[in-house]
Amino acid sequence: QVQLVESGGGLVQAGGSLRLSCAASGRTFSNYAMGWFRQAPGKEREFVATISWSGENTYYADSVKGRFTIARDNAKNTVYLQMNDLKPEDTAVYYCYTDIWGTRYWGQGTQVTVSS
Repeated sequence: QVQLVESGGGLVQAGGSLRLSCAASGRTFSNYAMGWFRQAPGKEREFVATISWSGENTYYADSVKGRFTIARDNAKNTVYLQMNDLKPEDTAVYYCYTDIWGTRYWGQGTQVTVSS
């Protein structure tokens, strides 16, 4: 059974940094792309970043480009999201995901709160 578990969220001041982690189990995740979405209160879930199975290719939402970096360690079945220069508008629940044979799997989410 596929399981994704996020960690690393918290409260940080504007301009600060956080690193989120997503530990995956139940599959050989090195075969699949993985990524992050986020959902702010009262808003739809939105794409943040994705990384290819090899880690060679990454793609970011315009709102986080240049501030966030996605990376993965296939030996540890873990994907990371390094978030720098955080802004209050980055406040949201961050969800890890992966797509396996047409099914999207989600983690339970981790809260990130950025104070001004």
